[in-house]
Amino acid sequence: MAAALLSTFLLSACTGPQSVFGAAGREASAIEDLIVVTAVGAACAWFIVTSLLIYAGRVRRHRFAEETAQRFITWGGVVIPTVLLFALLSYALWSMPATRPWFDRQQADLEIEVTGEQYWWRIRYLNTSGDVAFETANELKLPVDRRIRVSLKANDVIHSFWIPALGGKMDMIPGRTNTLWLEPTRIGSYRGPCAEFCGTSHALMTLTAIVMTMEDFETWRQGRINKSPTSADAGAAFQRNGCPACHAIDGTDAKGLVGPNLTAFKDRLRLGAAANTRDNLFRFIRDAGEFKPGAQMPAFPMIPEGELNAIVDYLAGET
Repeated sequence: MAAALLSTFLLSACTGPQSVFGAAGREASAIEDLIVVTAVGAACAWFIVTSLLIYAGRVRRHRFAEETAQRFITWGGVVIPTVLLFALLSYALWSMPATRPWFDRQQADLEIEVTGEQYWWRIRYLNTSGDVAFETANELKLPVDRRIRVSLKANDVIHSFWIPALGGKMDMIPGRTNTLWLEPTRIGSYRGPCAEFCGTSHALMTLTAIVMTMEDFETWRQGRINKSPTSADAGAAFQRNGCPACHAIDGTDAKGLVGPNLTAFKDRLRLGAAANTRDNLFRFIRDAGEFKPGAQMPAFPMIPEGELNAIVDYLAGET
């Protein structure tokens, strides 16, 4: 009974939006299969060797003949484990093209550039010419059953890109571009952490990947490419308090490049590692360092509450 309860408890941790055992991509499925096969093979090797050890030490009370003992050790301790481990190695090598796929750039249905920053993700969707079509942050929207080429960069320190349900991890190194291929196979929302310690708020540097139908993705993408301008009056407080120095909003005079692009901010599910709510947004603008320690955005205790509420209303509604 206790073993069953323990197994249930342990297996319950193998599901969810950030689990390698909830594969929603072709690469992730291959990785999941490799983990299962390796674990089963290792368990078999352990069981065989342990069983022979128990048999020799506890069950059989009489001494083995020298020839029998030699045969026992050779087969049970050398031959069988070696064959089993060689089979596991062969399977791992055979599965490598699936666990880390590589294609020509022309085979990509979509190209995305992701840059790791302290402590957020800059995401740029590229057009067919390889130029930036539009930019967003912290949320990666992907079409299902399409081959996606992701270029990985880092702006400050080493980060590591990893969405366990979609594929394996890959480091993001300053001054270098690494390439990862993803092919989502199931619609849903999945979580990805930064898998390389990058500073104080490393644990709060999370990424949300939203996989949708191709039709929904095209509707969203065209809406971002053809973003209609917002009225100047709507963003007056945003402009007046210097926000455009670091942030950009498509269709406005805000063209900052230092911080995240805030276009369609109201549609984002997360603000940093917290829910995108009006209260959290107010707190983040007032003092980002308290909300996310080590954040590069300075505190703004001098902004009057009325002005800050106007900025929050603008980002939560007009963008």
